[in-house]
Amino acid sequence: MACASRAVRIERRGAVGVIALDRPERFNALDVRTAQDLRRAGISLARDEKIRCVVLRGRPEVFCSGVDLKYVREGGRGEDLDYLLPVRDRVPIASGNRPGRGAGAIFKQVLEYVNSTISEIRRAPKPFVAAVEGVAAAGGLGLALCCDLVVASERASFEWAYGKTGLSGAESATFLLPRLIGLRGALDLALLCPRLDAREASRRGLVSSVISAERFEDELWEIAERLAAGPTAALARQKRLLNRAAGLDALDAHLDAEVEALVASADSEEFAQGLERFFAGRATAPKS
Repeated sequence: MACASRAVRIERRGAVGVIALDRPERFNALDVRTAQDLRRAGISLARDEKIRCVVLRGRPEVFCSGVDLKYVREGGRGEDLDYLLPVRDRVPIASGNRPGRGAGAIFKQVLEYVNSTISEIRRAPKPFVAAVEGVAAAGGLGLALCCDLVVASERASFEWAYGKTGLSGAESATFLLPRLIGLRGALDLALLCPRLDAREASRRGLVSSVISAERFEDELWEIAERLAAGPTAALARQKRLLNRAAGLDALDAHLDAEVEALVASADSEEFAQGLERFFAGRATAPKS
């Protein structure tokens, strides 16, 4: 077992590589360092010629909940936020700022790494399989959808969720959803934010297959090992041609547009208010 970080584990099992998000205290949400480690893991396995299939997975209760809103609310960490900024722009963001102030800069830093990972997955000359056992929401939805196959446990659920805090959508979701389920279906998810169970997500075209919780691990490995044993070069050519046919050569430009729109949303009063409602709801939610 290799380890990119405590929150992002890498495993190599024969010709199958596994990237496992494991940050349970934050619902597998992504701060800058976790996003950096996810990118490092994605590049490592995508470019390892001994690895012929990659599984991206989370924990049984949650796949990924997107960018860490607590991290955003608290103002991030100065050393994280400075990393990609010109020296002249390196102004520390103090903890305790009014929610929303500086939020766009924090989101942008996280998304720099997440979007690079998404691009790497789409360009990789091997299949990537998202193994979703729990909740995939907001950026977690985008991370699942960018994979070549989405294998879901019957306990999994999928949710757009961005609109609940006044955000516009990112992590490839606004690009991939219309291509996967059509414009009308994408608008339904984006505007109404339903939480879809695995069967409904499959019916709508978001999921490749739904597996019982009891059989999930066995069937996931059967799929991954079947792909790893396949004609890797031919599969890579097929993936490249299908990407082109679906217009995925425009993905990187669209990811940039998503970031621009999300930064504007994150710096708005709508997001500041939405963030406060989100955490107020967390505080009053019954504990199980």
